[in-house]
Amino acid sequence: MWKSLCPVLIVLMTLTNTFAGDDHCEPKMPTGEWISLFNGKDLTGWTPKIRYYKFGENHANTFRVEDGLIKVRYDGYDEFNETFGHLFYKTTFSNYKLRVEYRFVGDQCKGGPGWATRNSGVMLHGQDPATMAVDQDFPVSIEAQMLGGNGKDDRTTGNLCTPGTNVVMNDKLITRHCTKSTSKTYHDEQWVTLLLEVHGDGTIKHIHEGEVVLEYEQSQLDPKDSSAKRLIKGDNLLITGGTISLQSESHPLDFRKVEIMLLDE
Repeated sequence: MWKSLCPVLIVLMTLTNTFAGDDHCEPKMPTGEWISLFNGKDLTGWTPKIRYYKFGENHANTFRVEDGLIKVRYDGYDEFNETFGHLFYKTTFSNYKLRVEYRFVGDQCKGGPGWATRNSGVMLHGQDPATMAVDQDFPVSIEAQMLGGNGKDDRTTGNLCTPGTNVVMNDKLITRHCTKSTSKTYHDEQWVTLLLEVHGDGTIKHIHEGEVVLEYEQSQLDPKDSSAKRLIKGDNLLITGGTISLQSESHPLDFRKVEIMLLDE
């Protein structure tokens, strides 16, 4: 089950339906060095929350570890039926770099939405999964969206999507759901590395091949979103930290590395 290094705090968060980014504790890890969040053997430290299923129930073995990879698979599904899923790491983070290596494989699950073809993401500053409604599709969070090309058309990756949140970009509040990056397109089943640099409620950078392809700041809860409304306390909307999760959106993919470097801030 999902555990924090601050169990009393997490119990209070769960009981009051507060947001993980408002009151969170950093895990006891050294700063300034890369640490793997995936042991290469099993899902120790990770727990799924799949739409329409209880937190901790890995419906149809969606998330699994095989051949040293975290695999997202749908061979146990008849149809996708909008059962969006997320695999949550057990602790919360605020200031860090996150490095993820991923690749899309195979064919999309039957019934998956067209926009979700070769589509997944890493959710940052996410809510405590224990506070998610059973039928909630996405955690309130900041999504670093990962997209694969179709072999011919341009399709950027490392984009931004904002389920239940907004951000500030170029001094303007951005309320649209998704914003494209300036990355190149990655076709076929090649491995892609996404680097994310996160500074609490300050700047977040999406980096591909050493270049910043998207940058924004002041991540905040969206008071117009029904899921986010339950998490707002007082007048403060800014998100300073939260959970990290890997997405399941109907197209199979693999994660080879999930590594974090805590920043001394």
